[in-house]
Order: sequence, then structure tokens, then C-alpha cells
Amino acid sequence: MSAAAARRPFLDLAPASIADGVLRLPGSKSISLRALLLAALADGTTRLDGVLESEDTEVMFSALAELGIRATRCAADSDDGSTRPSTDSWLIEGCGGNFSVRQANLFVGLSGVSTRTLVAALAIAGGDYRIDGVPRMRERPIGDLVDALRAIGARIDYEGAEGFPPLRIGTGMMRLDRAVPIRGDVSSQFLTGLLQALPMTGRGATVRIEGELISKPYVDMTVALMRRFGVAVERDGYRRFTIAAEARYTSPGTFVIEGDASNASYFLAAGAIAATDGRRVRIEGVGRDSIQGDVAFAGALAQMGATVDCSPSSIGCARNGALRGIDIDCTAIPDAAMTLAVVALFADGPTLLRGIGSWRVKETDRIAAMAAELAKIGARVEAGDDWLRVEPTSTPHPAAIDTYDDHRMAMCFSLASLLGVPIRIHDPQCVAKTYPGYFDDFARIVR
Repeated sequence: MSAAAARRPFLDLAPASIADGVLRLPGSKSISLRALLLAALADGTTRLDGVLESEDTEVMFSALAELGIRATRCAADSDDGSTRPSTDSWLIEGCGGNFSVRQANLFVGLSGVSTRTLVAALAIAGGDYRIDGVPRMRERPIGDLVDALRAIGARIDYEGAEGFPPLRIGTGMMRLDRAVPIRGDVSSQFLTGLLQALPMTGRGATVRIEGELISKPYVDMTVALMRRFGVAVERDGYRRFTIAAEARYTSPGTFVIEGDASNASYFLAAGAIAATDGRRVRIEGVGRDSIQGDVAFAGALAQMGATVDCSPSSIGCARNGALRGIDIDCTAIPDAAMTLAVVALFADGPTLLRGIGSWRVKETDRIAAMAAELAKIGARVEAGDDWLRVEPTSTPHPAAIDTYDDHRMAMCFSLASLLGVPIRIHDPQCVAKTYPGYFDDFARIVR
């Protein structure tokens, strides 16, 4: 999609039937956002290679700049022997856990990870801070994280509805003499924010999970990244997490961010749907050695009958006969599960996605949105609090897909063009949140 097309209110995708090719993905959004904040909190300067360029990372860069963190693009060699600014490599000068700016008004857009991690870090840092975002961000809950931070002495006030941004954050008196309780059944980002911030206290801390922790692979990712920046987290199952008193973030020198496994799902799905007769879609930059839980999406495609092969840093997928409808618990892969809902249109029977309650509090109510848009194409859809059942149709309809200002809705439904019907995507530029070049890359592998 050209830059001019990106400014249009809609994008028309022609009927397609073939997928084939190799793509190297931009960096992981989830890793980029976590690594940027950890590098900012660390002692020393960190080089981050592979940082995603998107609206979400722009929000984090902007917030860190407001807090006094210096980030500069690294020089990269060009073909003529000169140097130029690299598009995805940055030097982040860490503050050693002490932001130099003690008063700031931060805008976080619609970035859930940025909001939750910055709120926790600023609550422990102390100062006079205000955090707000777009209207939908004011509808995304943050009360469980605020309650946990208040329990250890943080000063946080709601400026609007209780339990939601905008927030005013002041200076509190940290108390860590007992385990910090936090709910885990709404969003794992609350735990991520708390864990990443606690080493700033300079004291040991234990976090106790109340209820069932969802999206565990995202917490595993957070713990792995904290370890790379010098802080070990001891885990007792997924019930208690402990950080030692001497824990302190230190720069790893250079850290390379792998490709985005959630964004890989769309292209791997295209391979499962339409890579036939010796064709294959291969994604480079993320593979078997990934720390991202959404690499498990490839296994879900295999359950549906696709042929999948993985190397340490790449994944390939091709169609192998008819795709089967499946019954699958998606608690561990909530973002990639949206892609499965569209792949279900191509199966030979119904697909049931369970454990997707977190969809309700994302960029939009994704359960309701997916049900509405799948029905436009002709699928029979049933939905509950945390499940979605999709029964495909043998006569798919052309459809104009509403995207609800949700990047994943736009990317998921691009796959519907492989049904051989024209698909119109409203507000295609919403993909800029995490993958500005998505439709260009989609066009490279689908025809």
C-alpha cells in the first residue's frame, strides 16, 4: 500500500488465491516497548537493534524524552561507504532508576504496555506526573495495577472514572514488608508493569498473584528481558514472583530485538490457507528460539492441518489439504488467536476459540467486533464472555470490514481476501499502531 493509499478512508483488497514468499519482520512491539523502558532504567548506555517503528513505540520514545531520557539513532553503513542514521537501531542512555525530570504530563495514545509499565515506574520513582491517552485508553482498566501500587505506598489519583486513566501520580512512601498482591485475570500487563518497576526501590520484593494469571507467555517474556538487563526474578509457579534486594538494572551493551511473532501470524496463516503446489510462506527473524509466546500460533495451524517447519530464527508454513476446524484454548496466545478466528473461515468445520476474555479490554471489544465482521462475510458466529465459535460458509460474501481503530482487526481481515472475494478494509492506517508497512508486505506474498 502506498503512502497515499494509507491516507484513504478505506483500502480495497482484490480477490486472491495464492500465497508464497519470504518476509523479514519488523521488531516485536512487545519486546521493543519493554526493552526501551528497561534500557532507560538501567545503569549505562544500551544499543537496541531492531526496534519497531510504530505509533506505540513513538509513544514510549516521546514519554521517555519527557522524563529526561536521551535516545539517539545509531549510525549505519550505506552502500557508498558513508554513514546514515539507522532506522531501527538506537542508543538509550540509562538513568540508573532515577528520572531527571520530576514533573511531566505524558500522553500514551492507545498503548496498553506503555501505559501500564510507565504508571508503575513513575509511581515508584516519585514526582508529579500525569498520564492520559486517547478516549479508548480511558476505557481500558488499570485499577488492579493501581491497587497493587497503592498497597506498597504509591500515591495515585484518578482524574476521571475510578479504575481508568487519566491518572495523577505523586510521591509516596514505599513499603515492601509483605508480599504485594495483584490480580492476574484481567491483563498480564499489570504484573509486567509491577515487576519491571520494583527493582527501582532498591529493596527486595515479592509479588503474589490473586486469581488465575492469564497470558503467561507475556510474563515469561518480561522475566527473560529483566534477566538480560541484570535482574533475576525467582518464580514459584505463577503464584509468587520474588526480586532480590540487591537487584539493579545494568546495560547488556547491545540487545537485538527479534521479529514480532504476533504479526507473523497473518503471513503464516496466509501460508496455511493458500500456499499450495510446492509454495510456502516463510517468516524470518522469529522462530523456535523466540521468547514470545505467540510462536505457539504455528502449532495451532499445524493442529488445523497445515504443514509447519521451524528453525531457531524462522518459521515456514504451507497448506496440506483441507484445514480442520479445532477447539482450542487461546489463553496463552490472545493476540494471535484473532488470526485463528479468520482462518476458521477456511476450515471444513466449526472452530471454537476459548480463553479469550482479555479481548474485551483491548483496543476494542474484540469478541463483539470479530463476531460482527465475520458475520458480514457469511460465517455463523456465536460468542460468550470468553469464547467465540465460528462456523464457515461455503458461499462467502464480499464485505466492507469495520476496524474499530484496532490494528489487529485490519490485519486479520486482510486474510479474508483469500476466500476469492473482494474485501474493503476501513481505516487501513490503523495498522500504524504496530505495523505501518503491513499492507505492503501482505501484497508481496499474496496474489
